[in-house]
Amino acid sequence: MYDKINLLDAVGGTPIVKLNKIVPHDSAEVWVKLEGQNPTGSYKDRMAVSVLENAIKRGDVKTGERVVEYTGGSTGTSLAFVCSVLDLKFTAVTSDAFSKIKHQSIEAFGADLVVIKSKNGNITPDLIQKMKIKASELAKEPQTFYADQFGSSDVIKGYEGLGKEIVDQVGKIDVLCSAVGTGGALMGTYNGIVISGVKPKLIALEPSQSPFLTTGKGGAHKVEGIGLGFAPPFLDKDKLDSVKSVDQDKAFDMCRLLAREEGLFGGGSTGLNICAAIEIAKEIGPGKKVVTLNCDTGLKYLGSHIYT
Repeated sequence: MYDKINLLDAVGGTPIVKLNKIVPHDSAEVWVKLEGQNPTGSYKDRMAVSVLENAIKRGDVKTGERVVEYTGGSTGTSLAFVCSVLDLKFTAVTSDAFSKIKHQSIEAFGADLVVIKSKNGNITPDLIQKMKIKASELAKEPQTFYADQFGSSDVIKGYEGLGKEIVDQVGKIDVLCSAVGTGGALMGTYNGIVISGVKPKLIALEPSQSPFLTTGKGGAHKVEGIGLGFAPPFLDKDKLDSVKSVDQDKAFDMCRLLAREEGLFGGGSTGLNICAAIEIAKEIGPGKKVVTLNCDTGLKYLGSHIYT
């Protein structure tokens, strides 16, 4: 029976916790899904399994062939992990603007790195485009599959289980909020919640330093994985109730506060998510539930500006 079990079966089924210390008493409850407890410490594991397993089923990629993607790091680590299990090669196009630990994690799974230089370590729309162009060039090589985290319909499918788990764990929720990169995690989670018979308000989040959704203009910032400076391809604005922006410095302060007060260890997008979730909880008041995501583990950011 054990020959059919591999580490991909460990993806998902993560716990959810209610914040107890930093949410005001006259507010709604704030629940946080601990996606940092996936095998590589990120919710991107769900997406990587969905994209690559479905690609293999369709015959889009075969054992021994190469997968290519441009990534800030967590997607790259997840794809490298899944490729190692499925006997695929992987090349990640990334940048020095992202955590060095993420680069090391990608390489630890046997993948190759192509690193694009940034300007002053900032994540900018121009940098993302350079990464995209390089990945597109590599994807044209023979026996190479482009994972296409910004276009594959398998991305959203990979997150639907996350939404179903949330409903199983906490029942009815009133608001789902999360920061967006591709928008795949937010929309996939929302779809899974709706499939389970619950329809919360849906709020997308972004860093104030790159307020594309609220102003139409991107900008330089340091919150990895989100605020890419262009329209998130999977974000369905017709299903959104609103968009909120959060200052990145407040998000980083929240990361440190969460670790000290709640024992919750995450990166910048997690800090941003919880800043917004607490504000929403204050607005809607007691007796209701706000759910957001601990996108990845803070271990990915040790040595970065967040924890030094």
